[in-house]
Amino acid sequence: MTSLAASEDSVPTTTTDDDDVIDTLTIGRRIRQLRTERGMTLDDLAAVVDRAPSQLSMIENGKREPKLTLLRSIARALGTNLDALLESEPLDERATMEVSLERAMRGPTFQALGISPFRIGRSLPDEVLAAMLALQGEIERLRDERAATPEVARRANLSLRRLMTSQQNYFADLEAHARDLLAAVGHTGGPLTQRTASDIAAHLGFTIHYVSDVPLTTRSVLDLKHGRLYLSSTIASKRDARTAVLQSLASRILGHDEPASYGDFLRQRVEINYLTGALLMPEADVVPFLQEAKSHRALSIEDLRDAYSVSYETAAHRFTNLATVHLELPVHFLKVHESGTITKAYENDDVNFPTDRFGSIEGQMCCRKWTSRVVFDIPDRFNPYFQYTDTGNGTYWCTARVEPSSEGLHSISVGVRFDDTKWFIGRETTNRGVSRHSVEVCCRRAPADLESSWRGHSWPNVRTPRTLLATLPTGAFPGVDTTDVYEFLEAHAPD
Repeated sequence: MTSLAASEDSVPTTTTDDDDVIDTLTIGRRIRQLRTERGMTLDDLAAVVDRAPSQLSMIENGKREPKLTLLRSIARALGTNLDALLESEPLDERATMEVSLERAMRGPTFQALGISPFRIGRSLPDEVLAAMLALQGEIERLRDERAATPEVARRANLSLRRLMTSQQNYFADLEAHARDLLAAVGHTGGPLTQRTASDIAAHLGFTIHYVSDVPLTTRSVLDLKHGRLYLSSTIASKRDARTAVLQSLASRILGHDEPASYGDFLRQRVEINYLTGALLMPEADVVPFLQEAKSHRALSIEDLRDAYSVSYETAAHRFTNLATVHLELPVHFLKVHESGTITKAYENDDVNFPTDRFGSIEGQMCCRKWTSRVVFDIPDRFNPYFQYTDTGNGTYWCTARVEPSSEGLHSISVGVRFDDTKWFIGRETTNRGVSRHSVEVCCRRAPADLESSWRGHSWPNVRTPRTLLATLPTGAFPGVDTTDVYEFLEAHAPD
């Protein structure tokens, strides 16, 4: 904020446009409140300070930023001092509502409705102000609900996947964030330790607290007021606490604002996971590791996983971040639920995944002949599974593993075009498949003998996805019970 001594020309304001508006509105309402309390009209005050009443009216309505010299004259005329006019809060409830409504009228909700800002006169009843603010709040709540419909979610996901493909799934700015932060905590190379993850938290001003009552709708909670990060006490004993700590802090590192749409929320989740992987597996270390493995024709997701003590999924994600830019290898990635539903997908190697009419891959059924489905039927869960699959778009090679999750088993697979298989361990596999998922008879339709026996003689009770008939969870952070979060923070806040 600009100091009073730095300028005699204008009122100090904060750096953002919204805050500038609020400051001038608040000052104007304070002047009006004090003038009214002293029984002065606009003409009376204008005469004392030698200004036109219309000029003072614009100042009181927050439409003009007064100079400090004029503010000092107004303060003297009202029998007060400059500090009283520059207080950050309005004087009374009426002024608070006026400022809130002024701000709302200049915001996106009123603009989207085509409502032009209007002057809030003293004759406008308090009840009208309260009703308009309540309606504006309800409109924003409904907008949040509509923003998370399945169709909007699919479109947002498709848009994000196209961005990832256009950048080869490599984001230089996120790599730079990770590089700078690791340097700040003195990380000299190699896998990230739990101690270094704690050092990162401390560097950002947070202490870590493991508790048993983290709200069920959250993975973690940050107390920004007291600099405390709360994680479930089960994480330290059951899972990699490094990942949980870094994912919890990533939004602070990246300066995320509260999501304004489901697209924002989805983008932030991708950035959080990307940054976490970049911290756990630093680019400066992983790239030479992969380049060395490629030179020996021995690329392996399992070796990458073991070298950095991360999950197979994290290693697979990180490989897709770096493979195209640093190894000149186009790749694809799939995460498939044991039911056959694709839950995550990425490709820049022209593999032809099934899509809906919006072009979305997630939510579609993976072909039964594809590596990601076949691996569920392989009894050997210790070793990776490799397979070549012939498609209408060429032959692809994939390596896959099955991992448990809170929602059941998932397969994680990474693949490349046939010509690039020579760089990978597992290229000698004799496992072959043929996938024609673009043709219905491939696997989306039952074999003719089964269909003739059972069509018309069966009636399955469908397990309907909860998002099919309803919106996704509402709110800026979908599905989070904010009351539960606030009560949790209140209960754990230090005295």
